[in-house]
Amino acid sequence: MRAVTWQGERSVRVETVPDPVIRERTDAIVRVTSTGLCDFDLRLYERHDTLAPRVRPGDVLGHEAIGIVEETGPEVTEIKPGDRVVVPFHIACGHCWMCSAGLPAQCRTTHDPGRDTGAALIGHGELYGSVPGAQAEYLRVPQAQFGPIRVPEGPQDDRFVYLSDVLPSAWQAVRYADVPPAGTVAVLGLGPLGDMACRIALQRGASHAIGVDVVPERLARARKRGVEVFDPGDYESQGELIAAIGTHTFGRGPDSVIDAVGTEAHDGLLGRLGLGGQASGPDRPQGRAARRACGNGPDRTAALQLAVALVRRGGTISLAGNYGGMSDPLPLMTLSDKHVQLRTGRTNVHRWSDDIMSFLADDDPLGVDDFATHHLPLEQAPHAYDILARGADGAVKILMRP
Repeated sequence: MRAVTWQGERSVRVETVPDPVIRERTDAIVRVTSTGLCDFDLRLYERHDTLAPRVRPGDVLGHEAIGIVEETGPEVTEIKPGDRVVVPFHIACGHCWMCSAGLPAQCRTTHDPGRDTGAALIGHGELYGSVPGAQAEYLRVPQAQFGPIRVPEGPQDDRFVYLSDVLPSAWQAVRYADVPPAGTVAVLGLGPLGDMACRIALQRGASHAIGVDVVPERLARARKRGVEVFDPGDYESQGELIAAIGTHTFGRGPDSVIDAVGTEAHDGLLGRLGLGGQASGPDRPQGRAARRACGNGPDRTAALQLAVALVRRGGTISLAGNYGGMSDPLPLMTLSDKHVQLRTGRTNVHRWSDDIMSFLADDDPLGVDDFATHHLPLEQAPHAYDILARGADGAVKILMRP
């Protein structure tokens, strides 16, 4: 089969690799019809920090997939060949204590006992089980007696493919943010996760969704969905940015803040939102402005630092962005003084999938049908990675089709 393989920093290639086969009685083989390119995939592509999960040349990338079941192991009875399914990015058994507690992302059956990590993940490198990824013609799905989510025939793949990651990750971010009825939420980072979190928050009753980003295309997309957007490059200091947002939140600050950036905020606050620095490199005007607004230090927790400063007293921070390990100290005194609640955790896809399905009706309230900016053949994966990393051609979310 053809698959996207990692070859080195900023180098991927579409190669012919062995077809996956049933190895365990709980496996399934899925013929992939659409697969997404995610910001986490770019993290592996860039290898921009030593905390990225280790990948080796030839590893198959990707963790977002929808497709048709081709074959199942003898213990898989919940799905059958011919079913259309979405494959969650985490691999969970559905019956261990963690899965039963609604935490399949912490599955004790699939975690690596030699590492202090959660469940195994598709296409996430050695740290999470070295499971071959979904950017391929076929995908072996372990624990298929629980994992794959059956979806209806008919609508295009775009309607359901985001159930693999983007939709449940955004849904969990909003739920963890604990936005009060008619409350206000600020979302730091308007990539696919942050963009979708704004849409979900508004659909669930938030009165205002405020988005912060430095990438013009992302700001424009969110503005069209009713989000009040702010570019840090428009302000001379972080204090000015916070004050401007305060005018939209009754002077108190947002009730809730979602950090949808994580460790990807390189040169100070939102200084490099995209992994490739597409809108904020040090030699770009927007990058210089973001540096003025947010400082020049090597702080890898810049977005979280802003969240703490921005949220109202007694508010909630939902940490949805990826963090790779220990970095700068947290402002624990400020968190305590402001009485801030902080929630985080890897996405528990199955915990939220039933709730999300009602928002995937024909009226498409979340705008999933046109959420992708690009649809490309799998064979053009090197081009897809390149334009998304550079923010070229308006690329925000890319789906590839084998």
